[in-house]
Amino acid sequence: MTGTTVHLAVYDTFADWEPGFATAQLTQHGHTVRTVGLTTGPVTTMGGVSIRPDLALDELEPGDSTLLVLTGASLWDTGDALAPFARTARTFLEAGVPVAAICGATAGLAREGLLDDRAHTSAVSFYLAATGYAGGTHYVEADAVTDPGGTSKGALVTAGPTEPVAFAREILRLLGVFEPEKLDAWYRLFHDSDASAYEVLEG
Repeated sequence: MTGTTVHLAVYDTFADWEPGFATAQLTQHGHTVRTVGLTTGPVTTMGGVSIRPDLALDELEPGDSTLLVLTGASLWDTGDALAPFARTARTFLEAGVPVAAICGATAGLAREGLLDDRAHTSAVSFYLAATGYAGGTHYVEADAVTDPGGTSKGALVTAGPTEPVAFAREILRLLGVFEPEKLDAWYRLFHDSDASAYEVLEG
């Protein structure tokens, strides 16, 4: 275990654009990003890009990772094909290792019962309500939410499909990639196109 490996789940209809802000910064700041699929066979993203996963899901151990990232995909809402990733998220959280989920992956976690007692967000509250989950009272209207977990539970980041930059912000904060002032500047630059943030980032 290197202590700096982040695992990015990949599967057919994977939403290419959702993790990019996070993974680009992670790899530039000492982390290794490895892709994990149901198998090591190639998958095709929503954007038509073919990816061959670095490892299969049954090879993944929480102790080898600092974070599991789950993105949206059409398959989250069309059956149980991706349910093994939600079960793996449970294993990670129970081992105290963080999980970050965006878009349809939040519905997968809801179906697994992982949002029943944690602060979370998603696209809209009724999207998760349609899963039949029991966590509606913990839904937060925000661009992205981090539930810190606790001594026996890993932290959980959630975000809706329109918030890849806020999703990245929470991941970068969680893993300590930037100090608070620079993280705020990074968010202002990439989310708000605030040119004044350059000076802070370059300082």
